[in-house]
Amino acid sequence: MGRMRGVIVVDEERCKGCRLCIPACKLGLLDLTSKKVNRKGYPYVQQTNWEECNGCTSCAIVCPDGCITVYRKKTEE
Repeated sequence: MGRMRGVIVVDEERCKGCRLCIPACKLGLLDLTSKKVNRKGYPYVQQTNWEECNGCTSCAIVCPDGCITVYRKKTEE
């Protein structure tokens, strides 16, 4: 039986760091960059743990600017 894995891709230049996606991720896999900013001067969201994402898309759903895309893949274990 396989397991669903996800990868979160953030459009860093469009992200304004509103933080709505951070509490939406029930696995706690998102955080704002601490030392990087985009061209507009905003810290942007990044995925902190690449192994645990299940591809639920909660973060993408709550993003008001549509900056987050989630790709899902079923893996064999």
